[in-house]
Amino acid sequence: MITNIPFGEKHARLSIFEPSEGTLVVVPSLSLPQDELRRIKAARCYEERLLFLLLTLREPGISVVYLSSMPIHQEIVDYYFGFLPDPDDAARRLHLITVDDPHSQPLTRSVLDRPDVVERIRGVMGDDAWLVPFVMSDLEEELAASLNVPIYGPAMSLAYYGSKSGAREIGTEAAVPMARGFGDLYTMAQIEDAVLSVPGERVMVKLNDGYSGLGNAIVPKHDWSRTEFSAGADESWTGFAAKLAERGGVVEEFIEHRPLYYPSALARITPGGHYDVVATHDQVLDGPVYQGCTFPARPEYRAEVCASAEKIAGLLAERGVVGLFGMDFFAMKTDAGYAALLCEVNLRIGGTTHPFGAALLTTDATYDPSTGLLMRGAQPKYYTATDNCSAGCLTGRTPGEVVKMVEGLGLGFDPVRRTGNVLHLLGAIPEHGKLGFTTIGDSREEADELHRLTRLALCGG
Repeated sequence: MITNIPFGEKHARLSIFEPSEGTLVVVPSLSLPQDELRRIKAARCYEERLLFLLLTLREPGISVVYLSSMPIHQEIVDYYFGFLPDPDDAARRLHLITVDDPHSQPLTRSVLDRPDVVERIRGVMGDDAWLVPFVMSDLEEELAASLNVPIYGPAMSLAYYGSKSGAREIGTEAAVPMARGFGDLYTMAQIEDAVLSVPGERVMVKLNDGYSGLGNAIVPKHDWSRTEFSAGADESWTGFAAKLAERGGVVEEFIEHRPLYYPSALARITPGGHYDVVATHDQVLDGPVYQGCTFPARPEYRAEVCASAEKIAGLLAERGVVGLFGMDFFAMKTDAGYAALLCEVNLRIGGTTHPFGAALLTTDATYDPSTGLLMRGAQPKYYTATDNCSAGCLTGRTPGEVVKMVEGLGLGFDPVRRTGNVLHLLGAIPEHGKLGFTTIGDSREEADELHRLTRLALCGG
């Protein structure tokens, strides 16, 4: 095996969705602010979001090392192997390594605290390996250095562009439309000045490192006591101001326009600096919190979202960013048509990544940038996905039981038509009665209807 070719040269156009050789060291660590993470139900099970990468084992030259803080149930692994042509061969090329410390956060810190685990990873990953992190932090860079492997993700020196303030800076430079506002704010005096300077009766205040809609506040200009914190009633201005002082934030106009849509774009920058937009979605939100998505984004504003996302991806590629990342937008109808405003840039794998990866790898479709559609031959593919299907009747069930129930109801995946459901977050079922699924159809209507029927069967609504 040739090992002296630089990573960026050997894997210049590497896609983690469709690699052809080498070892993916998957680190699904939730290396995010833990105070916000605790508000998400079954948050630890979100380490399973990247299990769609097991589907890359369909290529005989690929191996996967998958880290987790809790054991991954064998029934879950068997479920993903069921999509592969040779499950036995895939099993020989999969290495599940569990720290088995569910009370420690985040996962990468636990791994670094265990030299035996680091040595075990080193022993199975081979020479041609790279780290695939869910999100980048100093911990992931330290782990990559310990293993002496490159990272399929942005260097921490570029992390600013993934903050709310950094998004405003890169959006301004790319000349893409944005909500009016101010970034790089750390003091309450700066916040107060910005609130008064932004148009409207209400404004948005966001922490730089907020995620999944958490870390936001809607502030009525003339009555701050009525501020709505996305974290809920246990948040206050005292606590929020302390977070702002430490992390910084932005103030932006609150978009009152209704109806308001929430499209996003998923982009990729390869180790060789090649960039492209690989998907657009419409996000499904509960208030500010992400619940799921539909693919593709609506045709009325899909092209504008793609154009803005491509400009931003080009600038980030010039700066040396590598990996998958998402960009969120607001979209609304105006007298001149539809407008899309950049909301934020997330330099990490996000909520729309695993549905896209699951759909791509199970349908063998190809993204067509000219239309924004996934195409399998002449047949476009659509999907509707959720991360939050919960029901008390699912609690205590095993992942395998729920898989059999879905398939027994005729709601599983049809390998001939390449339609149906691809399940995820199965590890959250026994304790939390919660799972997610991506419903694939040959039309928007088929995907939505099958998704509705699946949710009704599993969750009662």
